[in-house]
Amino acid sequence: MNNRLKIFSGNANRLLAEEIAAYVGIPLGAAEVKRFSDGEISVAIGESVRGADVFVIQPTCFPVNDNLMELLIMIDALRRASARRITAVIPYYGYARQERKTRGREPISAKLVANLLVQAGARRVLAMDLHAGAIQGFFDIPLDHLPGVPILAQYYRERHLENVVVVSPDVGGVTRARDLAERIGAEIAIIDKRRPAPNVAEVMHLIGQVSGRTAILVDDIIDTAGTITQAAAALMEKGARAVYACCTHPVLSGPAVERLDRAPLGEVVVTNTIPLPAAKQSPKLKVLSVAPLLGEAIIRIHEDLSVSQLFD
Repeated sequence: MNNRLKIFSGNANRLLAEEIAAYVGIPLGAAEVKRFSDGEISVAIGESVRGADVFVIQPTCFPVNDNLMELLIMIDALRRASARRITAVIPYYGYARQERKTRGREPISAKLVANLLVQAGARRVLAMDLHAGAIQGFFDIPLDHLPGVPILAQYYRERHLENVVVVSPDVGGVTRARDLAERIGAEIAIIDKRRPAPNVAEVMHLIGQVSGRTAILVDDIIDTAGTITQAAAALMEKGARAVYACCTHPVLSGPAVERLDRAPLGEVVVTNTIPLPAAKQSPKLKVLSVAPLLGEAIIRIHEDLSVSQLFD
């Protein structure tokens, strides 16, 4: 690759960054990201980036604010070191679920984060499975949005499951479920639910036929796992032969792992956009790598080629 392409990483998901750099065929850039005794973040770039096309890989997952500040400070350091272009590679975009106002005196935090990234010096963003497509419009710079469904679809095609129905756990995820269903040659069903409070979901109605079939629940995020586990129980009550679940971003906060372990789920397929520490490991989890997809996107952006053709 052109020696003016450089890839740097914060501390949020170092293993993924190393995988991406290996796919691209270059070493990770030399950078030290550490903390002072009072918690402030210190960044030192250990090599010249003058005139370089720089990609900074940093999901803003837990601890969200620390990882976000690392990303902002790294971008600022690279901008002041005269990098030609800085692309923020954000496999998981924190604050994405705060993308609209639903009542008075409420922030739009996803827009605020977009403003911060641009002001810090990012000139392009590469993200995966944003919770809401409208977030792309929060940026006044180019944004390349990579869906996670093609990676999940390839896995399920290789499993050769029979009599499959893809289920959206809520009405808002129908487009994602239809995309997965079309890629694996299945029908779709929809669970209509209501959410009485944040992180609390109540299953209401099932639209579609699941009796005697293998159901695959698909979502972009599994957070506390309340939605997925309630949906799995509802599908089994409706006569599903087996239930699997998949998502792009395994946030898995609070009681999520315990809920997944107790739920009538045969397997939960996730990706490595977010690292899974030992406390969040489960025998039910199958982790797929997004490194080849992100690496190919980085190569295409650097060479001014189409990113959308990755999914044609």
